[in-house]
Amino acid sequence: MSTFAGTWPLLRLAWRRDRWVVTASVLALVVTAYSSMVATLDLYPTDAEAAAGAKVMADNPSITALYGPLPSLTAPAVGVLKTIMLGSVFTAFLAFALVRRHTRTEEEEGRFELVAGGVVGRRAPLAAAVLLATATVLATGGFSALSLVATGVDPTGSLALGVVEVVAGLVMVGITAVACQLTTTARGAGGLALTILLLAFVVRAVADTSTDGQDLAYASFLGWAERVSPFGDNRLWLVLPALAALAGLLVVADVLLQRRDLGSGLWAARSGASRASASLGSPLGLAWRLQRGALLGWTIGYAVLGLVVGSIARSVDEIASSPGIEEMFRKMSGGQGSLLEVFFGTEVRFLAVGAAAYGITTALRLRSEESGGRAEVTLATHVGRYRWLSSHVLVAVLGSLWLLVVMGLSAGLSGGAVSDVGVAEVLPAALATAPAVLVCVALTVLLFGTVPRWTAAAWGLLAAFVLIGELGPLVDLPGWAMGLSPFDHLGSLPGGDANPVGLTGLLLVALAAGALGYAGFRRRDLVT
Repeated sequence: MSTFAGTWPLLRLAWRRDRWVVTASVLALVVTAYSSMVATLDLYPTDAEAAAGAKVMADNPSITALYGPLPSLTAPAVGVLKTIMLGSVFTAFLAFALVRRHTRTEEEEGRFELVAGGVVGRRAPLAAAVLLATATVLATGGFSALSLVATGVDPTGSLALGVVEVVAGLVMVGITAVACQLTTTARGAGGLALTILLLAFVVRAVADTSTDGQDLAYASFLGWAERVSPFGDNRLWLVLPALAALAGLLVVADVLLQRRDLGSGLWAARSGASRASASLGSPLGLAWRLQRGALLGWTIGYAVLGLVVGSIARSVDEIASSPGIEEMFRKMSGGQGSLLEVFFGTEVRFLAVGAAAYGITTALRLRSEESGGRAEVTLATHVGRYRWLSSHVLVAVLGSLWLLVVMGLSAGLSGGAVSDVGVAEVLPAALATAPAVLVCVALTVLLFGTVPRWTAAAWGLLAAFVLIGELGPLVDLPGWAMGLSPFDHLGSLPGGDANPVGLTGLLLVALAAGALGYAGFRRRDLVT
């Protein structure tokens, strides 16, 4: 039997399981690239009008550290500034999630052991996961490029933007494939792969903000993606080192695969303590133990992002010198207050979406605990269903709120040091987004309690909310369509007033969705 036997059936199975998540994720990335370009071209119809605002962004170290340098002082280059780095990071994360899910996660949860009992070769699961992730990356890059061509910009620059996403995604496919052979658990593989992604981002940021270390960017695969420079130098050839890196990493992953046993990794799992701590005697203590590492990482990330947002505040007047940019900021943040307050309102709402993503990720742990059979073991003790469910929901809710506090404090402290808007203004604005975040968590609980196999659809709902928020103000969606997003009912803090009716309504929706989720979980059987 060939070691690749069963690859195509496994690939079809993987696609069938993830087709909606993959489709929604690719669509979100493509729409983000398209909407960013359309909005920029509306603000800067000519390159001459874009040059002044572009120069301010190019000279701001905080913007450069976050998004990278501008490829050129042209309107299309400004239109892809955010997409270059954000598109790279999110495409890389999507590739990571697909490879890990269909390799290490399958082994950890015992499903691959059943599959391996059939006509399935040793290399087939890894090959199927790599093929699915690679096809997804190529689709993301290809459709993003086509979406920009549809706006009328230079086709070569559009293709270069697609290459940016492909470079980051392909390298991450290889990195994740290796990480899944080294570690014993999906969490360990995720920690290793995402740490490398974070280091790549940090190395790239240091290189971009350094006067003497520009070449350091080539030590980071995100630096390779950035150096493609869409609508600038258009270095399409940088896809070649990405392909070489993917091939080399896959060879390493294959060698490691042949040297390990099924279900294990090359690195032995760390032995636990001889006695469990007292906190593990409760479901809440166990849920906290499972999530504390992730929350620490998110906390560090939000503290850094808050500092970056605050430091950008000093250049807001120059960045938004065009009336069109100011109008866009006002549409996306509620529209009241000074330009600086409007800027903070826009960024707070954007980061609130990230806090909602953390809450969804944490709540989704319920599904993985159930499908892996661990919930069944826990519920066989004196622990009741509501108590077990509440332990994970409480960590998701409090963790999300904690991130909002961290973001409000760090952005407020940084902003207060360079402007008149500080913690007293930014922290309440951050906390005002909490009801919208709670709605996202509650919808995840609702899906888990009523239709557990569709729990991952919570990501699709969040993507829809983001698209409504990004595209709605730009294309003048009707009010009822904008109202479908919970982030549209927050008021206009800082600078304006909160929306007490909207916030109360969001809290009621969150409570109702959560209650229905609890009731559904109580009545249904466990799905293992």
